[in-house]
Amino acid sequence: MSHAPSRRLPAPLDRSRPVWVAPMAGGPSTPRLVVAAARAGHFAQLAAGYKSAEAMTREVREVRDAGTELFGVNLFVPNVHPITAAAYEGYARSLQPTAERLHQDAEPVALREDDDAWDAKIAALVAEPVPVVSFTFGLPSADVLDALHRAGSVLVQTVTSPQEARRAEAAGVDVLVVQGFAAGGHSGVWDADHWPADIPLSQLVEEVAGGVSVPLVAAGGIASPGDVEAAMAAGASAVAVGTAVLRAPESGASDLHKDALADPQYTSTALTRAFTGRPARALVNRFVLDHDEAAPSGYPALHHLTRPLRAAAVAANDPSALNLWAGQQWRGTREAPVAEILEGLMPASGTMGS
Repeated sequence: MSHAPSRRLPAPLDRSRPVWVAPMAGGPSTPRLVVAAARAGHFAQLAAGYKSAEAMTREVREVRDAGTELFGVNLFVPNVHPITAAAYEGYARSLQPTAERLHQDAEPVALREDDDAWDAKIAALVAEPVPVVSFTFGLPSADVLDALHRAGSVLVQTVTSPQEARRAEAAGVDVLVVQGFAAGGHSGVWDADHWPADIPLSQLVEEVAGGVSVPLVAAGGIASPGDVEAAMAAGASAVAVGTAVLRAPESGASDLHKDALADPQYTSTALTRAFTGRPARALVNRFVLDHDEAAPSGYPALHHLTRPLRAAAVAANDPSALNLWAGQQWRGTREAPVAEILEGLMPASGTMGS
């Protein structure tokens, strides 16, 4: 592969080592994980998705109180994937056998759409600015980007295609996270009806780099120093890893999730809408096998619909009905402190790509 020129990251991100920790909503991205990564010289972010603005602010203060100066906060941009009442009710009926298996006898969850407390979170981050704010699921409005820029935050946008990248650069974001097909958890794809392109991450980085001039961070399937070097050779200035650190003691992933990543019974991952109505990559368990084919597009409605089932699975210590987010390289995960895991991913040169 020919080495594409990478671009210098804006301050203060240019002080980080080139392997970042991706934000992971739903529990894994604890303040402890962010602080431990930062102390080892790696940029990491809190994940504000599914949290209240107040809970987000408490975590920001906890990270600051630990003496961490360089960190970020990731937000889910409101990007409702509308679902009809008929499609919602049909999927809810299809979940009944799983609910019965988990002895989940709750009232049916009413169709619910929300914006994940977007306005309150933006107001909180303007009032108490953080070094970096990042976005996934869509592009914020110009007013929001301007307000956060004025507050002094560096703005980072997740993109999954050259088209999204061009729109994000035109909107004025500072850095793009180029998320590939192999990534675990939710794809950041903006369009409700599209799946991320099944192409190698390095190819996607090269294609994005050819159409924009802002710095790029590669994410999705990074599991070795060679993966880091390939992404940086394609034009990335850094990489971000998620699945690789899920089994770290500082990760807030459930024990069920951590154990599943090491369990030989799981032999593949799949992109599925079954859990939340958005494409997300998970280990193929019984829930995926039973419900993937019937799952419609419908976020966040399906997230709210399946949440009680997922909670029941955790309570029953039953990974067969849990969203076991994992990237395609999940077999490379190991149980070790996050600083040790990140050090093991560092390319031989240990330098930034800028």
